[in-house]
Amino acid sequence: MNTILYPNKAEWKALLERPHRDASELRQTVKTVLDDIQQRGDEAVKEYELKFDKVELDTLAVSEAEMNEAELLVSDELKSAIELAHSNIAAFHSAQQFAPIEVMTQPGVKCWQKSIAIEKVGLYIPGGTAPLFSTVLMLATPAKIAGCKDIVLCSPPNREGKLNPAILVAARIAGVNRIFKAGGVQAIGAMAYGTESVPKVSKIFGPGNQFVMAAKQQVSLHEVAIDMPAGPSEVAIVADATCNPEFVAADLLSQAEHGIDSQSILFTDSEDVAKAVSAEVDRQLTLLPRKEIASKALEYSKIIVLHDIAEAFDICNDYAPEHLILSMDTAMDYCDRVVNAGSVFVGHYSCESAGDYASGTNHTLPTSGYAKAYSGVNLDSFCRKVTFQNLTAEGIKSIGKTVVVMAEAEMLDAHANAMKVRLNETVK
Repeated sequence: MNTILYPNKAEWKALLERPHRDASELRQTVKTVLDDIQQRGDEAVKEYELKFDKVELDTLAVSEAEMNEAELLVSDELKSAIELAHSNIAAFHSAQQFAPIEVMTQPGVKCWQKSIAIEKVGLYIPGGTAPLFSTVLMLATPAKIAGCKDIVLCSPPNREGKLNPAILVAARIAGVNRIFKAGGVQAIGAMAYGTESVPKVSKIFGPGNQFVMAAKQQVSLHEVAIDMPAGPSEVAIVADATCNPEFVAADLLSQAEHGIDSQSILFTDSEDVAKAVSAEVDRQLTLLPRKEIASKALEYSKIIVLHDIAEAFDICNDYAPEHLILSMDTAMDYCDRVVNAGSVFVGHYSCESAGDYASGTNHTLPTSGYAKAYSGVNLDSFCRKVTFQNLTAEGIKSIGKTVVVMAEAEMLDAHANAMKVRLNETVK
């Protein structure tokens, strides 16, 4: 990891740049696949599964027999872990349920708000070298609590045409009701447009590679909503002299192993910490099975030494990390200094891995600086807030003249007239 000492504020923007690639060719490739899926449905999905996932599929839907087989393939230990994680995620997200509000804004004018679940949601779950069954829990659990009627899941099959059994077990535990064998752009297209097998959904959730992210962004322009814009995963750590360098290095590497374009950044006010963590990263890296991936990610990663912890929080808020770890004895005292972050891990023992799996918070979070404007996935992500109002004759008298004056000032005479005819009725 590169170490930068005491950069001035003018240098921060360049230092905090994320890894990026020219996406023009990528966008065209994705558009071609999406257009084909929209026109030819299942047939096109199966062809792309053969092309990209090297598997010939007779059917896209996962059968009940395959679900039952998965139960036998997952160890009792892993199943228990999935159940405990699901319980914690359910507890945290259940506590987020909306309390309806009702307000009488003027005599005879009553306004209220109601939370209504999105009826059909689609979940994309990556497979491959890291099948993210934990993401099934993070997405399906709040969807079920919110009351979504149709929870559709797509994930790429292996070359035998099977989904990872842990994904299927997690899906059953969390309440997914329809599962399909489709990965990459073809999965996003299938859920966005609908095919003979895969239902069209109203909102798509879930992480993926650059092709999946590009596909989600393209379909969001016309067809469906998506959870958030997203890029490669990232972590920032703010650490002082009280940190444990072994812990900090482990956290940096846990992020780096996600992918070659992941990013890990340490902000500290101590050169000694910077040196100790750098040495620990080198030592631990050699022990990782995914060290080649992590090594490439570390090329984009940095240790930045600041003059003091206040400056470390300032630059960290500029970065707006997906994950933020506060590694210091007094971490709880600094929570209010956090302005921009997807999810925050407070104290030496609060590793990002806890939130990724089982603490109860959601791990589907804004990346690429979007934490300045976006929340991570939560119960509200699966709902819409609908407002209602009821006006009586008394209400017309309360706000009628105001509405007419404002409508006429905007030269919207039909708006004004809609209120005038009611005002006239109330004075008869």
